[in-house]
Amino acid sequence: MKNFDKVNVKQEARIELHDVLGLTGAEISINTLPAGASVPFVHSHKQNEEIYAVLEGKGTAEIDGEKIEVSNGDWLRLSPNAKRQFFASPDTALKYICIQVKVGSLEGYTMSDAIV
Repeated sequence: MKNFDKVNVKQEARIELHDVLGLTGAEISINTLPAGASVPFVHSHKQNEEIYAVLEGKGTAEIDGEKIEVSNGDWLRLSPNAKRQFFASPDTALKYICIQVKVGSLEGYTMSDAIV
Protein backbone atom coordinates (compact mmCIF):
# COMPACT_ATOMS: atom_id res chain seq x y z
CA MET A 1 0.00 0.00 0.00
CA LYS A 2 1.45 3.35 -1.00
CA ASN A 3 1.31 6.44 1.19
CA PHE A 4 0.45 8.99 -1.50
CA ASP A 5 -1.84 9.74 -4.41
CA LYS A 6 -1.02 11.78 -7.50
CA VAL A 7 -3.51 13.04 -10.06
CA ASN A 8 -3.42 15.40 -13.00
CA VAL A 9 -6.54 17.51 -13.33
CA LYS A 10 -7.86 19.06 -16.51
CA GLN A 11 -8.99 22.66 -16.87
CA GLU A 12 -12.62 22.75 -15.77
CA ALA A 13 -14.87 25.36 -14.16
CA ARG A 14 -14.66 23.51 -10.80
CA ILE A 15 -12.57 20.56 -9.66
CA GLU A 16 -13.14 19.08 -6.20
CA LEU A 17 -9.94 17.41 -5.07
CA HIS A 18 -11.57 15.59 -2.14
CA ASP A 19 -13.22 13.37 -4.77
CA VAL A 20 -10.19 12.68 -6.95
CA LEU A 21 -7.60 12.39 -4.14
CA GLY A 22 -9.81 10.83 -1.46
CA LEU A 23 -9.08 13.62 1.03
CA THR A 24 -10.19 13.01 4.63
CA GLY A 25 -9.21 16.23 6.43
CA ALA A 26 -9.83 19.04 3.96
CA GLU A 27 -12.03 20.06 1.06
CA ILE A 28 -9.99 21.65 -1.72
CA SER A 29 -11.42 22.92 -4.97
CA ILE A 30 -9.94 24.67 -7.99
CA ASN A 31 -12.41 27.16 -9.45
CA THR A 32 -12.47 29.25 -12.62
CA LEU A 33 -15.02 31.99 -13.22
CA PRO A 34 -15.10 33.35 -16.80
CA ALA A 35 -14.90 37.12 -17.25
CA GLY A 36 -18.11 38.71 -15.93
CA ALA A 37 -19.32 35.53 -14.19
CA SER A 38 -19.92 34.91 -10.50
CA VAL A 39 -20.58 32.13 -8.05
CA PRO A 40 -24.38 31.89 -8.40
CA PHE A 41 -25.13 32.04 -4.65
CA VAL A 42 -24.11 33.62 -1.36
CA HIS A 43 -23.06 31.07 1.25
CA SER A 44 -21.57 30.54 4.68
CA HIS A 45 -20.67 27.41 6.64
CA LYS A 46 -21.64 25.76 9.91
CA GLN A 47 -18.17 24.78 11.12
CA ASN A 48 -15.60 25.14 8.32
CA GLU A 49 -13.35 28.09 7.65
CA GLU A 50 -12.20 28.69 4.09
CA ILE A 51 -8.87 29.82 2.71
CA TYR A 52 -8.88 31.27 -0.80
CA ALA A 53 -5.78 31.72 -2.99
CA VAL A 54 -6.20 33.72 -6.20
CA LEU A 55 -4.11 32.04 -8.90
CA GLU A 56 -4.98 34.13 -11.97
CA GLY A 57 -7.01 37.14 -12.96
CA LYS A 58 -8.93 39.59 -10.85
CA GLY A 59 -12.36 40.14 -9.43
CA THR A 60 -14.31 40.90 -6.29
CA ALA A 61 -15.12 38.95 -3.17
CA GLU A 62 -18.25 40.18 -1.41
CA ILE A 63 -17.90 39.21 2.26
CA ASP A 64 -20.61 40.19 4.74
CA GLY A 65 -21.71 42.91 2.32
CA GLU A 66 -18.21 44.38 1.93
CA LYS A 67 -16.68 44.34 -1.56
CA ILE A 68 -13.01 43.40 -1.63
CA GLU A 69 -10.94 43.55 -4.80
CA VAL A 70 -8.89 40.38 -5.36
CA SER A 71 -6.13 39.57 -7.85
CA ASN A 72 -3.36 37.12 -8.58
CA GLY A 73 -1.37 36.37 -5.41
CA ASP A 74 -4.05 37.39 -2.90
CA TRP A 75 -5.00 35.05 -0.02
CA LEU A 76 -8.14 35.32 2.12
CA ARG A 77 -9.24 33.46 5.25
CA LEU A 78 -12.95 33.50 6.06
CA SER A 79 -14.64 32.49 9.29
CA PRO A 80 -17.41 29.92 8.93
CA ASN A 81 -20.26 32.40 9.41
CA ALA A 82 -18.93 34.97 6.90
CA LYS A 83 -21.40 35.32 4.04
CA ARG A 84 -19.44 35.18 0.78
CA GLN A 85 -19.73 35.34 -2.98
CA PHE A 86 -17.05 35.72 -5.68
CA PHE A 87 -17.21 37.66 -8.97
CA ALA A 88 -14.78 37.76 -11.90
CA SER A 89 -14.06 41.20 -13.31
CA PRO A 90 -15.97 42.10 -16.49
CA ASP A 91 -12.85 41.67 -18.66
CA THR A 92 -10.78 38.99 -16.87
CA ALA A 93 -11.42 35.44 -15.70
CA LEU A 94 -10.79 34.63 -12.04
CA LYS A 95 -9.07 31.36 -11.07
CA TYR A 96 -8.71 30.45 -7.40
CA ILE A 97 -8.21 27.59 -4.99
CA CYS A 98 -10.54 27.18 -2.02
CA ILE A 99 -9.34 25.15 0.98
CA GLN A 100 -12.04 24.27 3.52
CA VAL A 101 -11.15 22.89 6.97
CA LYS A 102 -12.91 22.56 10.31
CA VAL A 103 -12.23 25.68 12.35
CA GLY A 104 -9.99 25.02 15.38
CA SER A 105 -8.92 21.56 14.19
CA LEU A 106 -5.22 22.29 13.61
CA GLU A 107 -3.41 20.66 16.52
CA GLY A 108 0.10 20.66 15.13
CA TYR A 109 1.87 21.85 12.03
CA THR A 110 5.27 21.91 10.33
CA MET A 111 7.85 20.67 12.83
CA SER A 112 5.44 20.20 15.74
CA ASP A 113 3.69 17.51 13.69
CA ALA A 114 6.77 16.09 11.94
CA ILE A 115 8.52 12.86 12.85
CA VAL A 116 12.21 13.35 12.12
